[in-house]
Amino acid sequence: MTARMFDADSTAKLKRLIEEGMQVKQEVSDLNAGLRETVKALSEELEIKPAMLNKAISVAFKAGLHDEQAKLEELETILATVGKTQ
Repeated sequence: MTARMFDADSTAKLKRLIEEGMQVKQEVSDLNAGLRETVKALSEELEIKPAMLNKAISVAFKAGLHDEQAKLEELETILATVGKTQ
């Protein structure tokens, strides 16, 4: 397999994309770290597990409460079927 060669314009576009992509990834990483710290602090203050707060954030972001309720109903049906509802 031969290496693909890029002209100067394509090389410049690729460099710009990679640089901007790296910057965006760093910003996202920084924001996620800040969110983790905030969730941790609030979870300790309110005595709620961080995983529960993160789940609430995810469900709210996706506007997916109905989907989560449907999944829980399916889980409940499965557990009731095998006699594990308690």
